Amino acid sequence: MRVLHVAAELHPYVKIGGLADVVAALPRALAHTGIDVRLVLPAYPALREAVAKPRRIAGFGPAFGAATVDILQGRLESGLPVYLVDAPLLYRRAGNPYVDPSGRDWPDNPRRFALLGWAAAHLALGDLDRNWQADVLHAHDWHAGLSMAYRREHPLALPRTVFTVHNLAFVGPFPRDELATLLLPAASFAPDGLEFFGEGSFMKAGLAYAHALTTVSPTYASEIQTMAFGCGFEGLLQHRAADLHGILNGVDTDVWNPATDPEIAVRYDAGTLAGKRACKAALQREFGLPVDESVLLLGVVSRLSHQKGMDLLADAIPDFAADVQLVLLGSGDAPLEARLRALGAAFPSAIAVRIGYDEALSHRLIAGADVIAVPSRYEPCGLTQLYGLRYGTLPLVRRVGGLADTVVDADETALAQARATGFVFDAASGAALAQAVRRARGLHADPPRWSATVQRAMRQDFSWDESARAYRHLYQELLSQAAG
Repeated sequence: MRVLHVAAELHPYVKIGGLADVVAALPRALAHTGIDVRLVLPAYPALREAVAKPRRIAGFGPAFGAATVDILQGRLESGLPVYLVDAPLLYRRAGNPYVDPSGRDWPDNPRRFALLGWAAAHLALGDLDRNWQADVLHAHDWHAGLSMAYRREHPLALPRTVFTVHNLAFVGPFPRDELATLLLPAASFAPDGLEFFGEGSFMKAGLAYAHALTTVSPTYASEIQTMAFGCGFEGLLQHRAADLHGILNGVDTDVWNPATDPEIAVRYDAGTLAGKRACKAALQREFGLPVDESVLLLGVVSRLSHQKGMDLLADAIPDFAADVQLVLLGSGDAPLEARLRALGAAFPSAIAVRIGYDEALSHRLIAGADVIAVPSRYEPCGLTQLYGLRYGTLPLVRRVGGLADTVVDADETALAQARATGFVFDAASGAALAQAVRRARGLHADPPRWSATVQRAMRQDFSWDESARAYRHLYQELLSQAAG
């Protein structure tokens, strides 16, 4: 079986969020099952440098606003084959893949990611690499959505197509007058095609045209069929409910493993929690907080946004700052950054805020905290809570999406039944979050039950193996349909 994954991010080379972690880990897990997996991504400078001696297999242009486009082939350090779409005018620039250094969307994003989708579709069809074509084309999130539209223009049995929604809120809009530049037929701009409230939409292309749809947790797959979470796509998703599958993300256990993690102060496992206590003390020292094992240390590693519930956290901080420590690492909305900085200044012995992102520090923070907070308003899957479980850092989460699927609330029933792995709250309010923190502090004050809950959390298996089996099964079903 030959499968081509198309995406805009890949850890550790280009990472904005959890998508990069998924694209790094899932294809490797699929390869371990015997699938011939390849990736296609834009040739960002970091990726261009990471692939040693890539070979040019095709070229064309001008197209999509690029003077020239080369398709390069090589291998990543992981050993996976990769195609890079090398268009210097589109991909070699400052900022990140989506926004300029000032934080504004690149105005030519429709052309940049349309080129990625067009190249992916034609690689999958065998037009650009005469020695390989895909049985399945698997596109990840809005950036890759138009690959489904370009594939649809060719009435062939293969490749079958899968579109994975990582976050439905990002619709990938583009104006109707871009259709010709994006090499899309005028007839595709229709309610049953690309049109979405008067504009074109990359996300709509994926949802409308893929043979199968997946998203990254079972609960989110149900939520996005409702008005509350559907972002305007709920009718289409209800119509395609039989094609929609919720497959939970996993954890890359090679990268996230407290027993082998080179970034943390002391390595540990469920049987050697003294190492975790040493990590806590090291984190308190690093953030300038009093070193105290008895105080509950709450951690946050997050994009600072309304979606992630960081305003709820800010509302709750005055309620718990007297008897809980908080360390926070993140960046995002400027008003939230300023508000959280101000709270850190107001409670300097309890609240420490670091604006920015640091991959190594995120490992130290998750290893050293007692609790990791993920108070999202919506969360398709979430990886942070899975990292927390792996490191014995109990997640404190809202009951939404993948958070609801992966964390068992430490209420008295779950504790008595030895099922509890974290703390779950329902209302999107600072008061509900603060109450959950108080419950965590209460359990932390009972060392035997706390240690038992930590060890149980660390025994949870959220590796990619089961998820890879589910994707493989889906691919096989699609190929059986094509053959039938």
